[in-house]
Amino acid sequence: MSAEPCAVVGVGQTHHRTKRQDVSLAGLVREAALRALEDAAMTWRDIDAIVIGKAPDAFEGVMMPELYLADALGAAGKPIMRVHTAGSVGGSTAIVASHLIHARAHRRVLAVAFEKQSEGNAQWGLSGGKSGSMGAGGIFAPWIRAYIRRSGAPEHIGWQVAVKDRLNALKNPYAHLRLPEITIEKVRESPMLWDPLHWLESCPSSDGACALVLTDEAGGREAAADGRAPAWVAATAMRSEPSSFPGRDPIRPRGGVECAADLYRQAGITDPLADIDVAELYVPFSWYEPMWLEGHDIAGPGEGWKLVDRGETEIGGSFPVNPSGGVLSSNPIGASGMLRFAEAAQQVRGQAGEHQVDGARVALAQAYGGAAQYFSMWVVRTSLDG
Repeated sequence: MSAEPCAVVGVGQTHHRTKRQDVSLAGLVREAALRALEDAAMTWRDIDAIVIGKAPDAFEGVMMPELYLADALGAAGKPIMRVHTAGSVGGSTAIVASHLIHARAHRRVLAVAFEKQSEGNAQWGLSGGKSGSMGAGGIFAPWIRAYIRRSGAPEHIGWQVAVKDRLNALKNPYAHLRLPEITIEKVRESPMLWDPLHWLESCPSSDGACALVLTDEAGGREAAADGRAPAWVAATAMRSEPSSFPGRDPIRPRGGVECAADLYRQAGITDPLADIDVAELYVPFSWYEPMWLEGHDIAGPGEGWKLVDRGETEIGGSFPVNPSGGVLSSNPIGASGMLRFAEAAQQVRGQAGEHQVDGARVALAQAYGGAAQYFSMWVVRTSLDG
């Protein structure tokens, strides 16, 4: 029996801020969930199951939040499932929810991912409960330097990505960082955190949540008939690999290569650069835009930074990347991956507002986590039939 088609018919997210002191953790997730339900023209009673995802519990110090948040998410008497795959968890949560539809286990599923970094210490959590951790940037910086040496990329590429994404964020009313005066010069002159990463090339710490309502083919067609465009899930893929082993290439992780290859095969994509209209990639540090363009075989070796340099990844370019402003502009870690998946869905639904890419019919979303070792990706389309 073939898989049941799956459609995204509701998308909701919070306003992302350094501190959301106006809401509790339960209030934060409800804010996103209620917006997704409203978008889907549904109520809590319409939902059959809930899938929840976040980064490590140590980030907020709330253990097993899926139990604490069950009532807040309308899960009384309903199945609720927790997903955790480090920083890629938001994407993985959306994929697990879609699989419940594909498998015909449920007809309508609510997926929610979140983080309230202001109420915890992510740096402490990342270091395994020890002080003095080098932080995520400290781990990734040597790999970025290796990419620069391998590809021959000039130093301004990272600055260029940072400016692009922060200017895109000005078009997104939910974005955390809003820096209208940002320039290449300001990025270059900002403090160096981890060579070659400057302060303005790094993601913020955000409080925020994201939610999706997914349904089956009948539900997707019903939404379309009511004038609420669905985003059809054309393909999903997840892969992981150990953080270190002999011969591992952290610049082009094998898990990421194989995840993308499986995704493109499922979606019938033979030329990603030509076949995909817009991409939302998990870019917490500016240099990961060209690195993932190459790491997921969208561009060839040494060609990713050239796409950036030519302006091809801008909203009006041939391959727009992160028109929402991306992780560089909003980073509630547990939700950051789902935000990529949600923004891709909004693009093919034609509901991305000021950061809408004209004519977007096929969108790619990607999230990664850990030591660039966990990957989740999906392709969504305007049409069920491709």
